[in-house]
Amino acid sequence: MPLQYKYLEKIEKNAGLLGALIALMVSIGGLAEITPLFIKAHTVEPAPGFKPYDPLRLAGKDVYVREGCYACHSQMVRTLRFETQRYGDYSAASESVYDRPFQWGSKRTGPDLARIGGKYSDDWHRLHLLTPRQVVPESNMPNYPWLAERELDGEDIQARMRVLKFLGDPYSDEEIAAAPAAVKDKTELDALVAYLQGLGVYNVAAKEAGHE
Repeated sequence: MPLQYKYLEKIEKNAGLLGALIALMVSIGGLAEITPLFIKAHTVEPAPGFKPYDPLRLAGKDVYVREGCYACHSQMVRTLRFETQRYGDYSAASESVYDRPFQWGSKRTGPDLARIGGKYSDDWHRLHLLTPRQVVPESNMPNYPWLAERELDGEDIQARMRVLKFLGDPYSDEEIAAAPAAVKDKTELDALVAYLQGLGVYNVAAKEAGHE
């Protein structure tokens, strides 16, 4: 019997060895597929003029994540005609370069929010967040009355900006120092409205810069 067949027979008769070799090959194949995507994800550059979240919007993004808004609303317009006709230009990776974690999502109980910025007034958003059915009668979105009652902690926002600067976001020392004043007397409702009103504002610049 040729030598290679002896090795194959040994592997086939040893369940543990066979399982380990299968796991090894699957791992190698997985790394071959994932590694290029991982590297590409870390080389995405922001579009010209695209800046990290200001203190108020940064606080709003954190409220958005904390309240689980991503569970019902994606922020990703796909490259499909019926998507772009409803929501606008498709999403680019450069729009989410300062998101940790990104909010693209995959499930929509409610509409996609990638292009919601400027579509409605601040007052509309406030009412919609506090009592959704007053503006959208068929909505199954819960009320969020506590957002109007909780004031922002400027020092906490400042600490978050320091961490983000350490991770690579281009905040200046002056911007970080000014954070407490920027959110003084602001509520979580103010912050979330500011965050929503900024979504999609930079998509045109991102597309023109060619950062997909």
